[in-house]
Amino acid sequence: MDDAEAWIRRHVEPTGPFAVVRDRTWATTTRVPTADGDVWFKSSAETHAFEAGLVASLAALRPDLLPRLLAADVERGLLLTADAGTPFEALGNPPELWLQLLPRYAELQREARPPGGLPDRRLGRWPELYDELAHSELPLDAVETARVRAFAARFAMLCAELADAGIPDTVQHDDLHHKNGFADGDALRIIDWGDSSLSHPFVSLVVTFRFLEEFNGLAPGDPWFARLRDAYLEPWGGGLADAFESSLVAARFAHAFGWVALRRILPVEERPHYDVPFATVLRRALALTT
Repeated sequence: MDDAEAWIRRHVEPTGPFAVVRDRTWATTTRVPTADGDVWFKSSAETHAFEAGLVASLAALRPDLLPRLLAADVERGLLLTADAGTPFEALGNPPELWLQLLPRYAELQREARPPGGLPDRRLGRWPELYDELAHSELPLDAVETARVRAFAARFAMLCAELADAGIPDTVQHDDLHHKNGFADGDALRIIDWGDSSLSHPFVSLVVTFRFLEEFNGLAPGDPWFARLRDAYLEPWGGGLADAFESSLVAARFAHAFGWVALRRILPVEERPHYDVPFATVLRRALALTT
């Protein structure tokens, strides 16, 4: 930490002790008090070091959607950002905020030129990544695991149908929920891009929609989901609602690809705790296959 602390002090003047708020295998996040308010330091492991370059690239493109960037060391995977505001979670995760944020996020996806180093989960690789998923150690029972494997052929067909829509692969946040969306005055910001990949953009809403169900209690058929879908799709062009709806099954499994990759780097003793939400992700995907 001494070297990192010296790096931080080159960019801001701390006014108190540093506080580690999250320490994970893949990254550590630290709160640093300053006279202008708290700033946030993130140090990523090699597997996630791409985040520094990605955030720097996106912040230059759309500074209104990213936390204000104070410093980035792309080689070492270090980030220093200003406070992003108030998380959607603290505001009750209102769908109205997502109605504003999602089209802006789609515009960012359309404009982005992701830097190198992001995990490659482009649509063309999905059948291969699905095979890897299906033959990984999964936190499911034998019947559920068999269902995942039996769905492989149908999954490949869904990928082909989605490819016909002609939407290009781009940066895909993959963790776009109420704890990573922030209101900062008139700005709406997105933090924590460490789960991002180069992939099909529609996967992003898998997580957003899941937590509107689980956190807000919206029923799957609630009219809000169609409103949010249409707002998100507007920057992509017309006539995509059917393609989006048909992509949801494949997208839920594609969201699980990142969980497989992350589980692989975890210490064995941490996997049982991780497998609880991972099982939820997999079962939500399987629920759409019946």
